[in-house]
Amino acid sequence: MRVALELEIPSDVCHIEHVVSEVTACCAGLALPPRALTLRVPVALTEALANAIRYGNRADVSKRVRVRAVVSDVALVLEVHDEGPGFDLGRCLRDCTVPAAREREDGRGLFLMQALMDRLEHSADGGSVVRMTMFRA
Repeated sequence: MRVALELEIPSDVCHIEHVVSEVTACCAGLALPPRALTLRVPVALTEALANAIRYGNRADVSKRVRVRAVVSDVALVLEVHDEGPGFDLGRCLRDCTVPAAREREDGRGLFLMQALMDRLEHSADGGSVVRMTMFRA
């Protein structure tokens, strides 16, 4: 079984809640663990969308963010694609549990995505694509 949802939004944070609701609703009837639908997916997707809008597209409302959700018998894969210049995942991913990082107000998004999902990947293809995978139990 494969269910795909594709959405496109302008680079405005006011659209994040709607996208998260749409993706969560799409996944609701697919026997994913309740914690996945109430915590893991919403938080990871919110962070990915916020990063795409704020950092990737620099909140330029003329630029778009595309979201793709695919659920199979094996995994849920979420992709968030922006029109930005890209970034180095390894350099940007920080351990937010160390004392020096606890005082910072930024830098937790990628950390949360990695902690909540089973796999976090990044590629550059006419912008940045963040791919988050959560394997089904």
